[in-house]
Amino acid sequence: MDFVNVLDIGGDGIAEVVDLAAKLKADPSSVAGTRSGMRVGLFFEKPSTRTRVSCEVGTAELGAQPIVLKNDEVGLGTREAPQDVARVLERYLDVLAFRVFDHRNLELMAEHAAAPVINLLSDLEHPCQALADLLTVAEHRPLRGASIAYVGDGNNVAHSLMLAASSVGASVTVAAPPGYEPNEAVVEQARAGAIGGAEITISNDPASAVAGVDAVYTDVWTSMGSERETEERRSLFVPFRVTEELFERAGPDAIFMHCLPAHRGEEVTDGVMEHSRSRVFDQAENRLHAFKAILLHLTA
Repeated sequence: MDFVNVLDIGGDGIAEVVDLAAKLKADPSSVAGTRSGMRVGLFFEKPSTRTRVSCEVGTAELGAQPIVLKNDEVGLGTREAPQDVARVLERYLDVLAFRVFDHRNLELMAEHAAAPVINLLSDLEHPCQALADLLTVAEHRPLRGASIAYVGDGNNVAHSLMLAASSVGASVTVAAPPGYEPNEAVVEQARAGAIGGAEITISNDPASAVAGVDAVYTDVWTSMGSERETEERRSLFVPFRVTEELFERAGPDAIFMHCLPAHRGEEVTDGVMEHSRSRVFDQAENRLHAFKAILLHLTA
């Protein structure tokens, strides 16, 4: 089984992994050393802080050995074809986890490797982040019936959030500037997989999107790989900044979420980042517990 797309493990699998991650957070020692001897390859084509550290630490806490590779050592798609990289690495490693620019490279590796392939981030999806996001929401309230407003760029984070949340009964509204909405095919996939009355709504109005929701979520206005659009995006995204005023339109107990890194003063103000109901750093910690749960699920 692979985890290239968040729905690869199905809605039931997502619910199981989130529940397992919560148990691991409560009692990390319960699985210590249970994957002794396993070798996990961690490949980074893009810079990483939370992903690299959480994956290395999580792998080690399970007793497995993390093997870290950078793109200048591999040359994915330039020095060597993705399918060849996968077929070589699976001879040495038990799990292949990749952070890449091009989602298609992950699909090629998954097609040609018998070892599980995990998406640590691509231009299309960020599935490990989505499971940490759901764990963060679940710590606040039950997932089924929850409502999340994602404000900003309809990017890979928004894609995986919609897919994962709707599959466990949580509704997501994405408010993005015109032309920066999520991929329509992903939106339709999320709607098709929704359970328990969950809805996926796409809007260009952040004020209406956040009204009464249980969680407000944002991300940087310009993702890695789109830096040439920074100035153009900045002017378009200013109305989508999460300010204290916008956050107060959410439910009275709503939490604030951000997958980090945050550009304070751009997509979110300091006041919201440091709000008493900000769960940004719990969310970052949850990347560790979610990755451990994913590894256990895929190698059961």
